[in-house]
Amino acid sequence: MNDFVKGKSGYTGKGIVFNIQRWAIQDGPGMRTTIFLKGCPLNCGWCANPESQRSHPEIMTRNILCIGCAKCKEVCPLEAISIVESPSEETVYSSMRQTSCQAQSAVLSDESGNGLADSGREVKIKKEIARNINWSLCNDCLKCAEVCPAKAIIISGEEKTVDEVMKVVLKDMSFYRRTKGGLTISGGEPLMQWQFTLDLLKSARKRGIHTALDTTGFGSWAILEKLLEYTNLLLYDVKHTDSSKHKAATGAGNELILENLRKAVKKCTVWIRRVVIPGFNDSDAETEALAQLVTSLDPLPAKLSLLPYHKFAESKYESIGMTYTYSHVEPLLAEKIKELKKVMESLCGIKVDIGK
Repeated sequence: MNDFVKGKSGYTGKGIVFNIQRWAIQDGPGMRTTIFLKGCPLNCGWCANPESQRSHPEIMTRNILCIGCAKCKEVCPLEAISIVESPSEETVYSSMRQTSCQAQSAVLSDESGNGLADSGREVKIKKEIARNINWSLCNDCLKCAEVCPAKAIIISGEEKTVDEVMKVVLKDMSFYRRTKGGLTISGGEPLMQWQFTLDLLKSARKRGIHTALDTTGFGSWAILEKLLEYTNLLLYDVKHTDSSKHKAATGAGNELILENLRKAVKKCTVWIRRVVIPGFNDSDAETEALAQLVTSLDPLPAKLSLLPYHKFAESKYESIGMTYTYSHVEPLLAEKIKELKKVMESLCGIKVDIGK
């Protein structure tokens, strides 16, 4: 059992945050602020936040913004960056859609100078240079991002104190009160930064803010139990009921996850969440197995949310030097998700909804 599952860490009083999303409406009741922490012990190929998997700050590239100044190449101590000239060609880009995870939208303009970011329109841009990164050499020293004038290389992950995070959270207190919202801590896996997570939860509860914890459940029960003392709502991800299939897809079995779930429902309100992956957990047999798991819990969870798989984060994998292994998998049709919802409602006897 690794140090993470045992609960060991060298806490400095700070956490590594890669995104703070205000006005979130998919991570618990009401309007919320969701804190995304870096680090995850699982390795899901469909992950919508691939930049969350590594525990340390890392670089992300936005090639469309590169101006070919070569400053990144000059400061790279491992010579992992090269700048090459390429024949002038027109490349078609479309502005990226903003998702619930951290999406970096490139600001594009047409000939009239009108901004196209987040418009869904396409634009042709002539590129005569290319910046290449040998990711096998990169050690995330971050020097290239620090000198990039065009922000074509940025840093994902920043050390923050509890006070720094709460300063952002407190900006929307009026919205929390009106909508019965609050703070959600997500990731990555918050249990990997459990001491920072605990301090955030305590700070929020001290101020009367509703707290939610979004977790895979893969970690020490002793740690999770501590966090639940300051958690109003637990968002619990159940990827698959079969441990061997769970391990093949994520790198770890699900025994600990299910054991923690059975204990957690006795401690606080639980919403089970399931990202529905075509060919992985959308079969009739797995649907029935999930229903059996849900109905075996005592007490029953308050809700089950089915989250349709999407490919919005595909470009982010390339931007951090990772391969998106689910590029061949297409999202399920809306009718299929609705059908699964009806089946789960009939089998579970609890509220089932479809998330985004």
